[in-house]
Amino acid sequence: MTDFEESLGEELAELRAQGQWHPLTVLESPQDAEVEIEGRRFINLSSNNYLGLNTHPRLIEAAIAATKKWGAGSGAVRTIAGTQLLHEELEAKLALFKGTAAALTLQSGFTANLAVLGATLGEADAVISDELNHASIIDGIRLTKSRRYLFPHKHMAGLEQRLTEARRDGARRVLIVTDGVFSMDGDIAPLPEIVALAEAHEAVVMVDDAHASGVLGRHGRGSVDHFQLEGRVQVQVGTLSKAVGVLGGYVAGSQALRDTLIHSGRPFLFSTSHPPAVVAAAIAALEVMQQEPELQARLWENARYFKAGLEELGFDCGASETPITPVIVGAAERAVKLSEELRERGVFATAIGFPTVAQDRGRVRTIVTAAHSRTQLDRALEAFAAAGQVLGVQPRRSAGASAEGA
Repeated sequence: MTDFEESLGEELAELRAQGQWHPLTVLESPQDAEVEIEGRRFINLSSNNYLGLNTHPRLIEAAIAATKKWGAGSGAVRTIAGTQLLHEELEAKLALFKGTAAALTLQSGFTANLAVLGATLGEADAVISDELNHASIIDGIRLTKSRRYLFPHKHMAGLEQRLTEARRDGARRVLIVTDGVFSMDGDIAPLPEIVALAEAHEAVVMVDDAHASGVLGRHGRGSVDHFQLEGRVQVQVGTLSKAVGVLGGYVAGSQALRDTLIHSGRPFLFSTSHPPAVVAAAIAALEVMQQEPELQARLWENARYFKAGLEELGFDCGASETPITPVIVGAAERAVKLSEELRERGVFATAIGFPTVAQDRGRVRTIVTAAHSRTQLDRALEAFAAAGQVLGVQPRRSAGASAEGA
């Protein structure tokens, strides 16, 4: 064993000792409301497949047809090998869907954030970020040479203070960046207040709608549409891998933003574009989202029902306002125990602990989807009830749903 391998082994051993070792769970079935693991069926509460689109027949048929017509891959980066008509069609539909002048697709939501932050911020600029923003935003900020400011989670007085500091420090361009829906707690960013402060301080707003797309707004258009802020948010980032059910990320905004990313966005410039099957399936997903609004309605109905059931059982669901419903139990070890108890009872729900969340905020994060049946949700609640007894969670006499509709 080399010194390199030995040092890696020591670090992995430390992860095991800290309870942070998480082997991959191998699925033997499609990602659906139920999944098969080691020959056994489990109710799936771990997927971001909000609308159940990844197994929708129209998406599957579109992917197969596109592969036959356009081939299995796109060949190279679009600036070198050319861009297929299919990619341009998807981006035009995304721009229309998001209510912007233009859009550009990238390989993932992660790389979309890296591209925007890297291409639009320089040494003379400033970026102001909510302290609970997604890791891709954090990493994107780290890769820039801009001045960096954090504000406490959803704390508008803190944001205003940082805006004042950035202007006082002489920043040329000030960018406020926030998640639309925060992925660990399921709460929604106070976007109207953020936009108002940005306008007062001549700043730009960037919202990452990874968990808002397909969930909030008309037909799932996201947080900007949800708050009726069309034309007042300059950068919208989203994913094609969650509610859309496929793979990838996109940036929606002005034509100038799209052109800047094409010329300066390193993830775009140095990565091969999506295979035709992915692009065609994403186009089909946008069509389904607009033509089958009952999927979004069912998602929210299921979310309210399940959240109310968890709270009645005595579980702490935190500040969740969306189908992301954390079950917060304290230490990471306690969250792992809850996940294991649920697995024993046929529910696949993953434990999340430090450093992803605070030391005392370990949780099992649950996400119900439009694809779950009421029977499946009741079975899952029965599993939580039994697991709660093992952990000493006391049921409440009554509870009400805390989710807000789109």
